[in-house]
Amino acid sequence: MTGALLVDKPAGVTSHDVVARVRRERGGKVGHAGTLDPFATGLLIVLLGRATRLQRFLLELPKTYLAIARLGWRSDTGDPDGELTETGRIPALLELPTGEVTQRVPMTSAVKVEGERLYRKAHRGEQVETPERTTRVFRADLREREDERATFEIECSSGTYIRTLVETLEDAYCEALRRTAIGPFRVPEDARVLRTRSGGATRVVEKEIAAEALVSFLPERALDAAEAEAVGHGRAVSRDPAGAVGHLRLTHEGRLLAIGRSDGENLRPEVVLG
Repeated sequence: MTGALLVDKPAGVTSHDVVARVRRERGGKVGHAGTLDPFATGLLIVLLGRATRLQRFLLELPKTYLAIARLGWRSDTGDPDGELTETGRIPALLELPTGEVTQRVPMTSAVKVEGERLYRKAHRGEQVETPERTTRVFRADLREREDERATFEIECSSGTYIRTLVETLEDAYCEALRRTAIGPFRVPEDARVLRTRSGGATRVVEKEIAAEALVSFLPERALDAAEAEAVGHGRAVSRDPAGAVGHLRLTHEGRLLAIGRSDGENLRPEVVLG
């Protein structure tokens, strides 16, 4: 199949575990469009077959999360897997930063420094200066407050570290995290069973979608038969008559053939699905 699975990843399972399970079940090429930490739950887009070529268009989409901040505590990793310390100091103002935000990449991230992923260095007890990253937080709404916990709904650009955002409250860490949406895609409702490495069974929610639906957020340029043949061989066609700019879906009779981009008077395919 060329398409994707919208998976509701459970806690305690890595994104790699989910991808490996799908690869065992289906074979072929499998990837994903944005990882989730093991403690986090929620939407993971698993790409199948030629749809793995669409990854970069999905990685750019904004994300929506529900984050539970535990107040009066700190974690040396910013999440429940770190060493926890009770401070007893409850933040007076429960407000997370919005707009353009500069964050320092945490040591537990998968970002590479000196050719090695940071979390591997962290596992060995190493500490290095990590790079800074500028992201955008569109909104961070306080949804609920109960004793030592506050729940926020956060919509942000790709690459935002929610645990780092929660740590701006100072005496708080991200106790639970759930990704509810990636761009127009939301957590699905169809249940299946996922076998974990330990042999136990964990219920997981999973929905299959076609490649056409996967990039439905891009403008469409319908091709005639001659144009479809040209695009299938990686050749350019005339520019979109409607004058659309940026990336477009190139389709023929409702079937997605490629993703193209305007180049002067031409429309050149960048990713061909065939």
